[in-house]
Amino acid sequence: MDTDESPSGTNPDDPRTGTGPNAGDAPTVAEAVVDCMLGRGIDVAFGIPGKQTLPLNRALGERDARFVVARHETAVTHQAWGYAETSEPGAMAASIVVPGPGDMNAMNGLKNALNDCVPLLHLAVETEREVRGGDGIHETPPETYDAVVKENVLVDSPAGAVPAVAEAIRVAREHPQGPVRVGIPKDVLASRTPQPAVGEREPAAPPAPPADAVDRAADLLAGADAPVLLAGGGVRRAGASDSLRAVAERLDAPVVTTYKGKGTLPETHRLSAGVLCGGSSVELRELLADADRGLVVGSDLDAVATASWSVSLPESLVHVTLDGDDIGFGYDADLGVVADADRFLRALAARLDGRSADEPAGSSGSPTGAARAEAVRSADRERFDAVADERAPDNPLSSVEALREVREALPSEAAVTADAGGSRLWTLVSFPAAGPSRYVNPGSWATMGTALPSAIGAKLAGPDRDAVALVGDGGLMMCVHELHTLAAEGLDVTVVAFNNDDYAIISEEASRSYDLPPGAYGWAEAGLDLVAVAEGMGVGAERVTDRDGVGEAVASALDRDGPALIEVVTDPDEPQASEWMTRER
Repeated sequence: MDTDESPSGTNPDDPRTGTGPNAGDAPTVAEAVVDCMLGRGIDVAFGIPGKQTLPLNRALGERDARFVVARHETAVTHQAWGYAETSEPGAMAASIVVPGPGDMNAMNGLKNALNDCVPLLHLAVETEREVRGGDGIHETPPETYDAVVKENVLVDSPAGAVPAVAEAIRVAREHPQGPVRVGIPKDVLASRTPQPAVGEREPAAPPAPPADAVDRAADLLAGADAPVLLAGGGVRRAGASDSLRAVAERLDAPVVTTYKGKGTLPETHRLSAGVLCGGSSVELRELLADADRGLVVGSDLDAVATASWSVSLPESLVHVTLDGDDIGFGYDADLGVVADADRFLRALAARLDGRSADEPAGSSGSPTGAARAEAVRSADRERFDAVADERAPDNPLSSVEALREVREALPSEAAVTADAGGSRLWTLVSFPAAGPSRYVNPGSWATMGTALPSAIGAKLAGPDRDAVALVGDGGLMMCVHELHTLAAEGLDVTVVAFNNDDYAIISEEASRSYDLPPGAYGWAEAGLDLVAVAEGMGVGAERVTDRDGVGEAVASALDRDGPALIEVVTDPDEPQASEWMTRER
């Protein structure tokens, strides 16, 4: 056996390593692990190769699986996250890292996936078993990662690698979904220990709602004069968009989504009323407060969406979630149901089928759900228009203006990924999402630097559709290295970077609340040339400063093969959505 496949000091005939005569012609453990992944539908992996990962890298290459070489491990888990977020429910990718620094860099994306209940398989190559505990290179205690994954598994026995990976894939896909980490020592991966045959075990079905709970929910909601639906990320994960629309139409109820539920009802639908987030308008919040009965489905009603539970919701609530601890936390519910979002919504729609789809709920004198939703959308449009109207002619574009032009230039089927930061809130409230797999943004973890890597994942998940990342200059600089990944991998992704030379959302708060000078955390004097940066990494780029040029640049980028970056110069002094949208008009 090659010396680099055997840990120093091991006996080549030791049956524990699977390298002796009993191993026969068995594949390496790495090969068996990759075969297990492929057999369970995982054929894309993201990572940075290291000496420890080479057994896996070789096995992936020999089997024509796609291995995307990133430029920083922080990106690889966000790439796998973006892959799952833009795929059918249950589809997932893998991330592969070296121990220690690689694994800890990847923790950011693991925590993001955990908070968002997004499945991914994280393969961490561990320090060799004979070195473990002796401060070997990159060694970290495996339990370091317990808090950022759904489950954390360490393989000790070479014969346990494939069973561990097979179980990890099942657990990741089982609701509530999430990332699962499997630590496999390098010496195990390189060995030829025969692996046991592992029988197929499907993820357990998510819980169905009790029939009497569905009946009670139907009675409560069908008797409402002004019902409202609030849909969270659980609707996305359950693939429940069609069921959500069916219930909304039967109840004639406006639909508000949380920031993670954005797009679960296409925002062109007549009942779409907007997104509950830090930038939600006064009018949207009034819609929720004025509703007499509400259905919350697939949301834990977290502090981010509800502004620390200061948003008023209907006094009469039906709350459906997979975690019973969410019910009654922050908001009381008349009826709590622990059930899968899709199974509940389908059962509720069937229960409501006796009502005419055109017959509004409640009294005939109440405004229709479509009228109530349109009132919010109209008020929001007036606020968006006012931002543009109040901009001085010589000032750069506002984010709202730029986003409007981007939306008009994009086909509805494009997968759009958004970042955290100031541009995120304007995107959440003013950029209509066309569907659940066509819009991705980080949830309550709200980490910056996700838009570009998640767009890479989205492109691998749907090679035949456009993938577009919307990101501020601050967020882009936290993942700018992945522009080179786009070029090296030949990925046709368009990056729209809004450049205001400032951490403007922070500078605005610093000025308003702490009397710091305007632009306190900007860098205008050290001008950031994103076009030069992109072109230096092999990505075609152009800068746009006028409104008409935004749509033209986006359309041109989509028409060309290969990656592109469009730098849109925006106003660092524009109002922030969290302030502008919550002002009384």
